[in-house]
Amino acid sequence: MTGRRYVGLAAGLATLLAALPLSTIFEQWTWLIQCIIAVVLVEAAGTLARTLRAPAWGQLVAMLFGLGLVLTLLFPSGHELLGVIPTGGTIVHFGQLLSQAGTGIREMGIPVSDQQGLLFLTALGVGSVAVCVDVCAVALRRPALAGLPMLAIYSVPVAVHQDSVSVLPFIAGAVGFLWLLVVDNVDRVRRFGRRFSGDGRDIDAWEPSPLAAAGRRMAIVGVLVAVILPIAVPGMTTGLLDRWGTGGGGSGPGNGNGRGGTVNLWALLEGELRQQQETDMIKITTKDPDPYYLRFGVADDLSVDGFRNRQPSGRTANNNLPDPRKGDHAGVSYYEGHASVEVVNLNMALLPVYSEPTRLQKVDSTWLYDSRMNVIFSNRSTTNKRRYEFDYVRARFDPAALRRADPVPANSDIRRQFTSVPNVEGVAKEVARLTEGKTNEYDRVRALYDYFSIENGFTYSLVAKADTSGNAMVDFLTKKSGYCVQYAAALAWMVRAAGIPARVAFGFTHGSKHEGDTYTLTSRNLHAWTEVYFEGFGWVPFDATPSTYIIGSVRPGWAPNVDAPENGLPGNGPTPDPGGTVSPGATHDPLDDPRLEGGSDLSGGVLPGTGGSSRWPWYALAAGIVIILLLAMPSARRVLLRRRRMVRPAIPSDVAVSEASDQPRVVVAGGPQAARARLDAHAAWEELIDTLVDFRLLVDLAETPRTTADRLVREAGLRDATADGARLLGRAEELARYARVPLLTTDLTPALRAVRRALGIRAPRRTRWQAALLPPSVLQRWRSTAITWTATVLETVGVWRDALVRVLSPRRLLPGRSGR
Repeated sequence: MTGRRYVGLAAGLATLLAALPLSTIFEQWTWLIQCIIAVVLVEAAGTLARTLRAPAWGQLVAMLFGLGLVLTLLFPSGHELLGVIPTGGTIVHFGQLLSQAGTGIREMGIPVSDQQGLLFLTALGVGSVAVCVDVCAVALRRPALAGLPMLAIYSVPVAVHQDSVSVLPFIAGAVGFLWLLVVDNVDRVRRFGRRFSGDGRDIDAWEPSPLAAAGRRMAIVGVLVAVILPIAVPGMTTGLLDRWGTGGGGSGPGNGNGRGGTVNLWALLEGELRQQQETDMIKITTKDPDPYYLRFGVADDLSVDGFRNRQPSGRTANNNLPDPRKGDHAGVSYYEGHASVEVVNLNMALLPVYSEPTRLQKVDSTWLYDSRMNVIFSNRSTTNKRRYEFDYVRARFDPAALRRADPVPANSDIRRQFTSVPNVEGVAKEVARLTEGKTNEYDRVRALYDYFSIENGFTYSLVAKADTSGNAMVDFLTKKSGYCVQYAAALAWMVRAAGIPARVAFGFTHGSKHEGDTYTLTSRNLHAWTEVYFEGFGWVPFDATPSTYIIGSVRPGWAPNVDAPENGLPGNGPTPDPGGTVSPGATHDPLDDPRLEGGSDLSGGVLPGTGGSSRWPWYALAAGIVIILLLAMPSARRVLLRRRRMVRPAIPSDVAVSEASDQPRVVVAGGPQAARARLDAHAAWEELIDTLVDFRLLVDLAETPRTTADRLVREAGLRDATADGARLLGRAEELARYARVPLLTTDLTPALRAVRRALGIRAPRRTRWQAALLPPSVLQRWRSTAITWTATVLETVGVWRDALVRVLSPRRLLPGRSGR
């Protein structure tokens, strides 16, 4: 049984590796610590049972007992005996935790926080899988069956959050499963007896089996085919591989896939509104004379870090859209309309529709409807180049009827979910001041809504970041400068602080580009606004962003334009039509508004689409400087080497110098001067060789220095003093290499300069430019250094890899032959 203990250890580690994909569900790693504790105790119980030679059913009972014990320790109810023995109260507590987990699954978004119910469910699930894997691999000796419960763990994040499951955790789980198979295979071979090669010799325990090697090669080929085939074959890219790299951040319009509604809507608005180039995104055709905003998403999960959009969930949207006209709706009138949409350049998994669609046409069954968010989304399709149609109803709310609306019941799920708000003192004080004396919910909402006016000092500016945290809200209410993101989030935050459900909606205004019944919506028309819930009426939109700055702003009668002249502010604001709604496109030119932050200076990015100073010339200049510096590096390196080698040596005063009329000044030196002379001769010779390389002359390292100098004189046609200088360089290097006494002369540097000047004169112009700007001697030396460094790194990596393979090999976990 000793060998099976190690198989049990491998089973536990494989289970933990298979559980790694759950990291995409949780915000923190508490779940993993608890799962490690659970798996360790389960395997310890199983190992103890095997040590006592218990039968298979006894091992199962022991592991289940260990799982129950660890769950009791991790999630105590306070009713346990001696603090560890579960009782009836413990079982009831476990049932409550499971109920909490069910509620969290339905209501919480991905990634989830450390809710006790979800943590309990995760520890219970992973521990149960550990029991199943151990039973299959150890008791039944069928490790291949262990892959089924391990696969069940991986299917959880795939089903819950299909966009966040990276392939890396799956690879980790697959490695754990393969390792379990290897450990079991090696254990089976050891239990069978000795291994033979077929030619009469024994095989060492570390020598791989030819059959195992063939199996590994087949496994590698199979995995490669499974990965490459869906990428290469059209129509097979809507599964796991098509969802790599997506997550909470999502992607913006025109690029990437924001699957399942996980696109970061705040980042989308911020990025697109700050783009200098306006991009057509959607064309929508409707005969509605007064349509509201086109809507595609909401952010309703509020924490101290601000609003965020949750993962939607729902059922097929084709024939399951609710009709808001059912029931008693006194004070609400409806307009029935039909719209046709052509997506030009918007690629995400949220379908833009008007707020109350009743029938969807020309879309497949992959599109789902979330009735709590009122959004249509897909886990597998996107809006890219899509054409679709839908019927809808547009509600008109009577302000007097909204005033008569009853408060949302305190025990309502909507009130609990959409009124939760962090305690931010600055916001709470402002809400209390503005709503003082208001007796109904509509008047409280209007008091907060009316506060965001130009008359109260609010301005529009794209300089602010898309931050909706508590500190950002206080800063916005103090500086009173921002764009639709800040206005919508601030109103929703303050309405929640007043005890009224609210959320932020995202979509498009109607802009100013329309021809007949067709509106062309661009990146400049992306917008955010607030939706407030009234009992008996549902979600009612309020757009707090000053309409003066929003092209295509719509202001209905229940949420009028507070900056309009009839509301006390003379100016150029849009004029409401008789129905109480501002006609789309009726806004004035915002450049003429003196109340615009910074006047008409748009250098700070005040309005989308109105220009502003461009940064790309500076980026281009910086890139050009970097390129120039990189190109100048070889030349600079060559100049530094030449200066270092051409330092003029000083001749000591006590050394006699022989002067000959037909010979350069040369002195034979000894002692310390000899060492200096050798270094100078070597430096001069290295400079000569680099000069030959730079000017594309043959360099034969097998030649003696004198032979090289004579060949240089002959091939380059050097004459007179230049030829004597070349021969002097060869003679000095030859004596420095082979003679006991080198030469000490002051003429090496002048000789080098003369030779270089002569070679430059005879070389072609292209060669001279290359020798000056991109000297081949430097480039060759760098290339040789890079090759040597790469070879060293690869050799080191290979050594560490072999050592790691030996250390982590499952064979080391198996006992010796004596342990069978």
